[in-house]
Amino acid sequence: MKISTILDHIDSGHMALPEFQRGYVWNRDQVRSFFDSLYRRHPVGGLLVWVTESKSAHHRGDGKLAAGVVKLLLDGQQRMTSIYGVVRGRPPKFFDGNERAFTDLRFHLESEWFSFYQPVKMKDDPLWVDVTELMKKGNAGLGEFITRLNAQPELALMMGKYVARLSYLLAITDVDLHVEEVTGSDKSLDVVVDIFNRVNSGGTKLSKGDLALAKICSDWPEARDVMKRQIKIWEDADYQFNLDWLLRSLNTVLTGEAKFLYLHEKDAEEVQDGLKRAARHIDTCLNLISGRLGLDHDRVFFGRFGVPVMVRYLDHRNWAMNEKERDKLLFWFVQAGMWGRFSGSTETYIDQDLAALEGPEGGLDKLLEQLRLWHGSLRTEPGNFTGWGLGARFYPLLYMITRMGSTQDWGTGLPLRANLLGKMNRLEVHHIFPKAQLYKHNFKKAEVNALANFCFLTKDSNLVIRDRLPEAYFPEVEAAYPGALASQWIPDDPTLWRIENYDQFLEARKVLLAQEVNRRMEELLHDDLRWLAGSAGAVRVEIPPIGGITSEEEEEQLEELNEWVEAQKLPRGELSFDFANAETGEQRAVFDLAWPRGIQEELSEPVAVLLNEGKDVIAIASQGGFRCFTSLDDFKTYVKSEILVQNGEK
Repeated sequence: MKISTILDHIDSGHMALPEFQRGYVWNRDQVRSFFDSLYRRHPVGGLLVWVTESKSAHHRGDGKLAAGVVKLLLDGQQRMTSIYGVVRGRPPKFFDGNERAFTDLRFHLESEWFSFYQPVKMKDDPLWVDVTELMKKGNAGLGEFITRLNAQPELALMMGKYVARLSYLLAITDVDLHVEEVTGSDKSLDVVVDIFNRVNSGGTKLSKGDLALAKICSDWPEARDVMKRQIKIWEDADYQFNLDWLLRSLNTVLTGEAKFLYLHEKDAEEVQDGLKRAARHIDTCLNLISGRLGLDHDRVFFGRFGVPVMVRYLDHRNWAMNEKERDKLLFWFVQAGMWGRFSGSTETYIDQDLAALEGPEGGLDKLLEQLRLWHGSLRTEPGNFTGWGLGARFYPLLYMITRMGSTQDWGTGLPLRANLLGKMNRLEVHHIFPKAQLYKHNFKKAEVNALANFCFLTKDSNLVIRDRLPEAYFPEVEAAYPGALASQWIPDDPTLWRIENYDQFLEARKVLLAQEVNRRMEELLHDDLRWLAGSAGAVRVEIPPIGGITSEEEEEQLEELNEWVEAQKLPRGELSFDFANAETGEQRAVFDLAWPRGIQEELSEPVAVLLNEGKDVIAIASQGGFRCFTSLDDFKTYVKSEILVQNGEK
C-alpha cells in the first residue's frame, strides 16, 4: 500500500492506533535517519494492523473512526507518525508525544543529507529544502522550488540534478509498504496484545500492568487519561507515582490480590468505582503519613508498596477507624519500610499481607504478627543507623523523627515539625561535621556521609554554619537556643564535638537516634509494646549496606537524568534503590538510580546508574542482573541506541 494511501486512511479514520499502544517516543535523530532510508529507498519494514469492527474498536486520540471495518496499527506507529508529521505538517489525531521530533526537517539538494533547521547554517543556502513545505504543496511546491532555484544563476548547470532530487524526495509518498493484517473473530484483545508483544520483541512491549490497563481501556477508553490526571495531582504534592503503582491499589480494592489476573474480570463500572475508592484511600494514606509521620514528599516516602495493603484495609473498614487503629496501621507502614518488606518479592509479600487482613481472624494484629515473625524484633538498635548516604534505609527514619518531634532549627530555634515547615525543599541535609574538614583528616566517603552525621536544618542555617566544626558552632547554638542540640540528638559530652573523636560521636549519636525511633514507635502503639518484643525466630543482625547518593549535587544530577528519561516518554527510575535479599528483605546495597524491572518494565534487563561508586557496589549490581552505567552520557547512549531505537518500533 502506498504511503500516501496510508496517510489518507489515517485522515479518514480507516486506520488508527489501539488504546493499549504507548505514545510516540522517537527523537530527531531517528526521524532524520528514517527519512534518509526512505529517500534512498532502503527497506524500512512493513506494517502490522489489526482489522476489527469500528463499533467495538477502542483507539487512542479524539479522532473519529470510519464506519465498518478499521485497521489498528500494531507495528509501525513510530514510522507512520513520523511520516504523517513531516508530510502533513501536524501530528495525527492519535498523537501523544513531542512533535518537535519531526518539526522543521530539511533536505540538502547537493549533499542529499537530512537535517533539522539550524538558522545560522541554513538561512542563506537555497539548497536547503523544507521537506514539509514540499510535501504539503506537492507538484505545486515542486514548481515553486524550481522557480527559486532558477533565480540563482550560479545553480544553472546543476538544475537538472536538483530537479530530479526534488522529484525523488516528493515521491517518498509513493513508496509501497507491505501491510500484514491480523483478522478473524478469534482475535480477542488478549490475543492481539500477545501478537503485539511478539512482533515488538526488539522494541517497547507491554508489561503486566500495561496489559491490565489495555483490558481496562477496552471497556473504558478514558481510563488511562483519568489515571494520569490523578497521578499528576499527587505529583504536584511532591509524590512521584506511576500507573503500575496506582493499578496495584485499584487491584487490591477490587480483588484483594496483588497480581492483576482477576482484575481482567471486572467491567468498566466496577473499575470506575474501584478507582474512585482507591484514589480516596490513597489520599487518606498520604494525609496520615504526611501529617502524623512527617513523610511529606517522595524522597523520604519509603515502603510505597505498603500503600496498596493500607488501601485494602481502609476499604474494608469503610473509614471506621479510631485513633489507636490509625496509629497501629502507621506503625506497620513504617516497620514494613524500615525492614524492606517490599524490597524483594513485591507481589508475594503484598499477597501475604492482604491475606492477613482477610477473614474473621484477619486484621491489623495478624498483619503485625506476620511482619514480626518475618523479620524478628521490630525494635530499632543503634547499629541500624550505621548506614551512610541519602539512600540508607534509615534515612527516612531520621527525617521522620525530625518532623514528628520537637526538633529545633539551629539558626532560628524554630521547630521543624511537619505542620509548621511544609515541604522538604525548605530543609536541607546538614553534615554535622563538615565534609571538607573530615576529608582533610583522611576519613573515607562512607564515614564522611554516615547517617549519624546527618541532621536537617533550614537552608539559611546551613549556609551560616558552612564548614565550621561542631566544637566551634555548637556552643553558639546552645547559648542562643538552649536545648536545640539535644532536640537533634547531639551527645552532650563536649569532648565528642572534636574531630579527633568523630568515631565516638557517631556511636553515641546512634544510641540516641535508636532510642528516639523506639519512643516514637511506642507512641504509635499507645504503649501496647508486645509488637516490639522479639519473635520466636532468630533476630537478624542488619549489615550496613554499601553504595548510595552522598551529596545534594549528585542527587540533582540524577534528578535531571530522570527528567531526561521522562522526556523520552519512558518511566522514571527509582532514586536510591534499595537492593535487598528477595526472601529476607535484608538490604545489600543502595543503587543511585535504578530501573529494577527494566526501562521497558518487566520486559528488558534491569538497569542501574552508579555514580562515584566502588567496584564492590558495581559487582553486587552486576551479580543481581543489573546492567550498570557509571557515566550519565553512557546511560543516555544506551537509552537512545537500545531502548528507543531497537528496531525503531512499537
